[in-house]
Amino acid sequence: MSPALKKTLATLTMALLSVFSLLPFYMMTIMGTYRNEELFANIVLVPGSYLLENLKTVAASRFDLVYLNSLIVSLSSTALSVFVSASAGFAFAKHEFRHKNKIFSFVLLTMMIPGQLGLVAYVIEMRYLHLSGTLVPLILPWVANAFGVYWMTQFIRSSVPTEVLESAKIDGCSDIGLFFRMVIPFIYPAITTLSLLVFLWSWNNYLLPLIIINKPELYTIPLGITSLGDAYRTDLAAQILGLTLGTLPVLVLFAVGSKSFIRGLTAGSVKG
Repeated sequence: MSPALKKTLATLTMALLSVFSLLPFYMMTIMGTYRNEELFANIVLVPGSYLLENLKTVAASRFDLVYLNSLIVSLSSTALSVFVSASAGFAFAKHEFRHKNKIFSFVLLTMMIPGQLGLVAYVIEMRYLHLSGTLVPLILPWVANAFGVYWMTQFIRSSVPTEVLESAKIDGCSDIGLFFRMVIPFIYPAITTLSLLVFLWSWNNYLLPLIIINKPELYTIPLGITSLGDAYRTDLAAQILGLTLGTLPVLVLFAVGSKSFIRGLTAGSVKG
């Protein structure tokens, strides 16, 4: 088989896989332009004429406030999670202190415990702290991110040269200076990757807001989508349109940060 034919077959294969990957998103976008009843009549493949009415239904549910709540929760969760994870990863990877291995093993152990097991205790704790009527309970779980700590520890251990840190220490740089001036530039791909993952997890989180949030003005995207409709009718077409709108920020983030995301996934896997 000639190289040109191999390249053509590879291109066709990738194109076919791309079509199959994008087909669900295309169908979701198209279904948001139809009446609710029309979705059950036929398989829709072309845009409908009910987009404006569905947009009015979505707008009437204060979807802009829901969007803002999700942005506040996801951006805050991402920033705090990345900062705490990177700080802890720096300590575990480049510092020696008492019981370091035991503490790190405990962090890894928490990754094996399903988060659903602690939901009841977490709800009680938030009520005791009088935080249950705010967005704070949706942010706090991501601050103590065991996966983020493990991810940053492994990345810093393999990607940040110890010699560079020792040279900076000789020049009088403090630990805080080492972290912000030396470590952060080395781990930018890891920061991008973890930021995208935490943002995605927080943005799509449904179970925790469902249990914690009891005020419509505090709803996030998943709760806002499920609340579209009324007591007598579930407006699936409007919900699908809301789902499409809720997917856009994630698509934009992955489109902008895809290269750094892939580089972060692979850079720390090979020591050079």
